[in-house]
Amino acid sequence: MKKIAILGSTGSIGTQTLDIVRTQKDIKVTALAAGSNIVLLEQQIREFAPKLVCVWDQEKAKELALAVKDLNVKVVTGIDGLLEAATEPEAEIVVTAIVGMIGIQPTIAAMKAGKDIALANKETLVTAGHIIMPLAEELGVKILPVDSEHSAIFQCLNGENGKQIHKLLLTASGGPFRGKTREELSNVEVEDALKHPNWSMGRKITIDSSTMVNKGLEVMEARWLFGVEMDQVQVVVQPKSIIHSMVEFIDGAVVAQLGTPDMKLPIQYAIYYPERRYLPGERLDFWAMNQITFEKPDMINFPGLRLAYEAGRTGGSMPTVYNAANERAVAKFLNREIPYLAITDIIEGAMKGHTVRKNPTVEEILETEAEVYSYIESRW
Repeated sequence: MKKIAILGSTGSIGTQTLDIVRTQKDIKVTALAAGSNIVLLEQQIREFAPKLVCVWDQEKAKELALAVKDLNVKVVTGIDGLLEAATEPEAEIVVTAIVGMIGIQPTIAAMKAGKDIALANKETLVTAGHIIMPLAEELGVKILPVDSEHSAIFQCLNGENGKQIHKLLLTASGGPFRGKTREELSNVEVEDALKHPNWSMGRKITIDSSTMVNKGLEVMEARWLFGVEMDQVQVVVQPKSIIHSMVEFIDGAVVAQLGTPDMKLPIQYAIYYPERRYLPGERLDFWAMNQITFEKPDMINFPGLRLAYEAGRTGGSMPTVYNAANERAVAKFLNREIPYLAITDIIEGAMKGHTVRKNPTVEEILETEAEVYSYIESRW
């Protein structure tokens, strides 16, 4: 029986993880954490019977505690509650599916408690990869990628020598605006940006995919996960999302992982690694597939990807600036406070005004985040 804790259980990754729990029957959920969606969280508690539940919003936590007072479950709140959920004693694996830099501290706490990490919170490595990866090695815990692209690379490297990587080929769909010019993007509305052609994801990551910022974050995450340099990670646009990513080795061989665009596969692979389990769902039909096409990413009309490479090459606290500026800019766009193209303008402005800290501690990473937020609020 696998025992897991899920941080972000009411989001896209969290709910799909619970779908796997329903299908496989041999996973016990010991802890759940969510932001404020206590209606869905109560349903999850009644179905999966965790011992511990965290609600970030304190008032919502009080409401939930009243709603589930007939059950044997402890309801906690805030950062202390999140850390308690991440370190729940029985859990072997913690699925980190919360969005944002709030994921750093619970990830570190879970690792120090001896938990393996099924990582769906890319901000953790983007901003603190220099802390997380050495710590994982020191503690002997696994960092198992859940993002489809990183899972694909992880699968391609299974049984291979990671020191023989020449290049990681990170695929991108191009999002809903592939082929559009800056002029054509000037009047994009929230509803337009939330229409991803292939994947069903949360609102924030769907906007990130449309700007190519999500791919930029993935490039930085891949650099830490697989121990390569930024310029060894190449983005390839593959519009149908059939090839999830590839690895080119030093002898020229390229190994790819293909599949339908279904996040349950990488989630399940991370939970059961190195075992593979049957997963219900569609399969690729190669007879029905006419062709697989590839394109170069457009870094002129989608500068978010170019800025990610700049942030990653600079290193230190600059990836935190990139990530924090994007988080706040996307929130403002979703609230209809700024136009679509201002998202990457805000990121670029924040990066230009930042003085880099070379090897930031967690405290300095969070300070940098606060500084970026203050910068944005003073100008936008």
